[in-house]
Amino acid sequence: MRRGMFVKGAAAAAVAALALTACGNGGSGDEAEADDGPISWMAMLHTPTTPEKDGVIESALEEYTGQKFDMQWVPDASKEEKINSALASGSLADIVSLTVTDSTQVRQALGSGQFWDVEKYLADYPNLSKIDPDTLDAAKLDGKLYGVPFQKIKARYGIVVRQDWLDNLGLEAPHTIEDLEKVAVAFTKDDPDGNGKDDTTGFIDREESFLVGFRSLSGYFGAGDKFEVTDDGQVVPAFTTDAFKEAMEWYRGVYEQGAVNQEFVTVQKQNQQDAIARGKGGIVVTGLFEAKNYMALAESADPKTPMKWALINDMHTADVEHRILTDTGGGMGGWLAFPKTEVKSEAELKKILTFIDKLLDEEAYALMTNGVEGTHYTIDGDGVVTITDQTAWEQEVQPYSSSRPSEKVVTYKSSTPYVDEANEKMAEQEDDVVINPAQSLSSETFDRQWSAIEEQVNDAYNRYLTGQIEMADYEAVIEGLRGQGLDQIIEEYTAAYAKVNG
Repeated sequence: MRRGMFVKGAAAAAVAALALTACGNGGSGDEAEADDGPISWMAMLHTPTTPEKDGVIESALEEYTGQKFDMQWVPDASKEEKINSALASGSLADIVSLTVTDSTQVRQALGSGQFWDVEKYLADYPNLSKIDPDTLDAAKLDGKLYGVPFQKIKARYGIVVRQDWLDNLGLEAPHTIEDLEKVAVAFTKDDPDGNGKDDTTGFIDREESFLVGFRSLSGYFGAGDKFEVTDDGQVVPAFTTDAFKEAMEWYRGVYEQGAVNQEFVTVQKQNQQDAIARGKGGIVVTGLFEAKNYMALAESADPKTPMKWALINDMHTADVEHRILTDTGGGMGGWLAFPKTEVKSEAELKKILTFIDKLLDEEAYALMTNGVEGTHYTIDGDGVVTITDQTAWEQEVQPYSSSRPSEKVVTYKSSTPYVDEANEKMAEQEDDVVINPAQSLSSETFDRQWSAIEEQVNDAYNRYLTGQIEMADYEAVIEGLRGQGLDQIIEEYTAAYAKVNG
């Protein structure tokens, strides 16, 4: 995790530079009139080339919002370096897209008080006032909201299971952990693809199991999202809890039956996807949207592939109701932040908030998502959107797509199998989302030492799963880390949580 890196000189320089410039440049909250000039926006670029200045999408958005704006594109590959440099030098824009949410440098700059706290203003805008309260809470830093959060789906994960294998074996799609284990073992031992070979397994996992796939599984047992609050108000890492360890014991039992790929600790994501496409495993803990990608990979190798998927969004244990750990930070993909060095008055801030609010209208969202109807896409009578000029869309529309203040304004129908089903199932589980309570808190010890702590626990998890150590050894690793910063992190987060929620 980037927040686990040592705070570098750029972070301290950022705070110092912003503090110096802010002292002489407003941010006073006065009602001076906003100028009528363009809004500058420092945004991330996920495409090889920048769109034309005054191009079709920029012009259409300016016409719709009634506001001129200038994009300052930052290549995504170098965004951390560029943003840190801009923070340190004070060379910022009116709107700064901050998308590396766990960056110590960014969080320190936000928490320095040199960006507008926008919480009290949001109620005045028709779209901003409707931002999910959970997402707003997840976007706060020690109780302050230093920008408009980029809104994402709160929980995209679930379980995808080979439906054709279930059909071949006469099995129903599993909805409890207990039935999931039975299916995993059957996929391993009962020749689900009918080729007469012992060449399949249940789960296909990868080296990030502890941080990704298994982390999501642990939520079904009652474990928290990275951290959780105990009954006595302590904020503790989820990996220290009984629920997490119960999930580990269950998953090791599945592994010992051969129903998890035995070499998962060395498998990279690409290898995992290849194994799934080649029919080596039938269960994946992943984003529900991945089913369409697995199908595309399988069909590229064999257009007649029998592959079919069941998308499961209600997995639970017998004694724990369905809950799902967020994989998007509580639906928070970063901040649209407003430095007081650039945005010098409330009038200027409200002008910018009005612009962002209009970008959340369906018309503006359509422009930033699909482009111009008839030029970039068509939409049929059933509401299915089809991109008709992929090259033009990639050059002219895609750069703006990643800058949408929300991904949730409209869910367009798709002609691609599993897309609509995945969208529906992801939306259905939003009420059951569990969010990391420490995400919006500060801990200096976490920033300095968490990476090293998490790495050692990850290693102990891998060794436990593969039978090299026992649970007592795993617990001993955690106990050994308490004097290496773990207890200090718990103490600092607990104090911060009590302060914000007191």
